[in-house]
Amino acid sequence: MLHTMSTTAEASCGRSAAEVNEEIRALWRRSGGILTSEQRAVYQRLVMEWAAAAPMPRRSV
Repeated sequence: MLHTMSTTAEASCGRSAAEVNEEIRALWRRSGGILTSEQRAVYQRLVMEWAAAAPMPRRSV
């Protein structure tokens, strides 16, 4: 399921890494693989959101 791009932090709070990843993939599909400067800014925001939502790997002790 594709979602429209959210442009505010409030709209994106609490999304899973998988949901954000799908939005990143949709952005690349729509762009045809070449991002405009505006799309790059959206991509950077999405990557930061994805990193914050991605689970941290467990370290063995």
